[in-house]
Amino acid sequence: MTVEKTQSGTASGSASFGFRDVPEPDRQRLVNEVFARTAERYDLMNDLMSGGLHRLWKADLIGMLAPPKGNRASGDRAFHLIDVAGGTGDVAMRYAAASGPAARATICDISPEMLAVGRRRVENAGLSDRIELVEGNAETLPFPDRSFDAYTIAFGIRNVTHIDRALAEAFRVLKIGGRLLVLEFSEVQVPILDRIYDFHSFEVIPRLGEAVAGDRASYQYLVESIRKFPRQEPFAAMIRTAGFERVSYRNLTGGVAAIHSGWKL
Repeated sequence: MTVEKTQSGTASGSASFGFRDVPEPDRQRLVNEVFARTAERYDLMNDLMSGGLHRLWKADLIGMLAPPKGNRASGDRAFHLIDVAGGTGDVAMRYAAASGPAARATICDISPEMLAVGRRRVENAGLSDRIELVEGNAETLPFPDRSFDAYTIAFGIRNVTHIDRALAEAFRVLKIGGRLLVLEFSEVQVPILDRIYDFHSFEVIPRLGEAVAGDRASYQYLVESIRKFPRQEPFAAMIRTAGFERVSYRNLTGGVAAIHSGWKL
């Protein structure tokens, strides 16, 4: 089964929630409910959706970020990452492992359930002194202008109702010279692989969600949300519109996912 990927095009006052339109004010609540139900199994969900490849993709994300490994990033100022929609702590802890002891990370997530999982994992890893967790909306980040050296968001931006506002906030909270990195599922650009991917997405993943987590609906939304997310080039254009320069993207696994990069210069 081949499912054509569509862009977000909804009636005024509505927003897409998977393949259906809902009143715009309701969308965030519905997304929050998905992650409240799946928080404890979120990383397993990514394993199921990507066949475990998300772990390699996140390693590529940290590799592209190339966090400083010394005690200081520049002078006496520590390098500070904000990881948005990173509630379970997966990306932030990978960053901590790859960076020097002075580097800091702030996880910002709108879901208290996801943050609870992340807080437990960060404490168990002995990283509470380097990673803080803050509840907040990607569209209205609770931080001053020019607070961070880098901004990452992995598999989260497609769940934001107003992507343009989230990108504007990313630009606002980054320091001059700061970098945006977005890891997100994208459009497969390899023949045959796209058909295999469609079958896995629409026939396998919802069934696995029902069997493993007793929650078919959440998995169905997540695979549908991937198809509603902008393709690589239109999303890169959105990043440029937000003010970022030297915008580029790198396809992973034939375009199953992509890492988008932009700089605040």
